[in-house]
Amino acid sequence: MPVALKLDEMSLADKLETMETLWDDLCHHVQDVGVPEWHLEVLAERAATVKEGTVQIDDWEVAKVKIRESLK
Repeated sequence: MPVALKLDEMSLADKLETMETLWDDLCHHVQDVGVPEWHLEVLAERAATVKEGTVQIDDWEVAKVKIRESLK
């Protein structure tokens, strides 16, 4: 069922609240969301590189610093 939102009439706060409401609802119905086959393939490839030791995994704090540095 299509829902028409008058986005040009909504404030930023209203838009964010609408997005949060939608996201919360989707999170409660995660079992209904299918995982595309290509996504499973990418995950399998990445898991294989980790197992082979051909990729370095950074601690999350280190990764955030590297990401921030790459954006400068």
